[in-house]
Amino acid sequence: TTEIYTLSLHDALPIFDAVIQQQLPELLTTFKTLHSHPELSHYEKNTARLMATRLADMGYTVTEQFGQYENPRWICYGVVAMLKNGPGPTVLYRADMDALPIEEETDLPYCSTVKMNNDEGEPVAVMHACGHDMHSTVLLGIAQTLIKLRSEWSGTLLLIVQPAEEVNDSGGHALMRAGLYEKFPRPDYTLAMHTNAEVRAGDIRYISGSCMADVTSIDITVRGVGGHGAAPHKCIDPIVLSSQIVLALQTIVSREIIPLEPAVVTVGSIHGGTARNIIPESVVLQLTLRCYKTKVRDQMIAAIKRICEGQARAAGVPEERLPLVEWLGSGPAVYNDPELTDRVKVSMESALGKEHLLPGHPVMGAEDFAAYSDNGKIPSALFWLGITDRERFDAFQKSGTPIAAGHSPRFTIEPEPAIRTGVKAMATALMDLLKK
Repeated sequence: TTEIYTLSLHDALPIFDAVIQQQLPELLTTFKTLHSHPELSHYEKNTARLMATRLADMGYTVTEQFGQYENPRWICYGVVAMLKNGPGPTVLYRADMDALPIEEETDLPYCSTVKMNNDEGEPVAVMHACGHDMHSTVLLGIAQTLIKLRSEWSGTLLLIVQPAEEVNDSGGHALMRAGLYEKFPRPDYTLAMHTNAEVRAGDIRYISGSCMADVTSIDITVRGVGGHGAAPHKCIDPIVLSSQIVLALQTIVSREIIPLEPAVVTVGSIHGGTARNIIPESVVLQLTLRCYKTKVRDQMIAAIKRICEGQARAAGVPEERLPLVEWLGSGPAVYNDPELTDRVKVSMESALGKEHLLPGHPVMGAEDFAAYSDNGKIPSALFWLGITDRERFDAFQKSGTPIAAGHSPRFTIEPEPAIRTGVKAMATALMDLLKK
């Protein structure tokens, strides 16, 4: 059966190429439009409308504004597009569409100059600095390709255009909270693709097992006793105490977590004080924690509470003013099901050639794609899509010349080979999973 299907797929590859080539000019235009018109997380109204309209025009059954955030003031602009094409499995493919509050510093002719208000009502520059414009473009290419080749597969395809991947109250969890698998068919497999600047355009990297980290956000309010900067002996200085806590937190990973378990504790923000001659009442620390296992995350949170309280007591802080440690939520780690990953890798190799499918390595970045696995009950896999042109990639390989990665104002994508590769690889994979 494998040989028959491989032969059939091989024969179909020229058709894939022709379908993708026919779409390519429009997909390139769409990518540049999305890139030059980015929208922040929770505010992707126009992007969602564009994506929903295109998918509906192709023949998909489209549901707009699907999802429910924890914060009721936000509208969830999730788009769910469904195509029922006979009996067979259900496969979900997800792409995200939100941008970041970054001012673009590229010289692209379609560089973003957009500014919009953030959640606090402050105007900020906005940029697609993580490739979500490419993710959405590739999804449209996949959608069109599977419509054109619908006689060659059978089952149900769910396409998710997801908002708010970049923030804590994320779109993936919002869609699941709204009952995605109760209101639409529960998938047998879920797939996604993410851009990677350290992979050459035309190539894809795969990872079996742990792929991306669990991310936890923690706020610590360090409380002291304020007063005049000239009389520190009459105060308990929360700035000094915060400094001691920051240093002590570094021992969690180095001295408490098993060395074979990846973990990160990063204090990314410190806010406290109003003037140089005033010792403030409090200081706020904002942390991100990264790991692959829930038990490691729980161990880190417990250690943070213990260290904060211990340091405060040592500084003479009364019990009623011990630091407040607030857990703001966690996103589960992305785990690539080994069996599904291997199967998809083989189908992608048949489309692209084995030389373009390369093993990758886990990273401590985070992705809410894990939400769609329903706590690991549904086999899932996420793949890295190469986006860097050959010249910059070769320089990176030879001399280590840094490539502007995701969340950089200089982040750039070589669009044509990235689109072509992403659409061909994932359309092939989806047709394999939905084969008759």
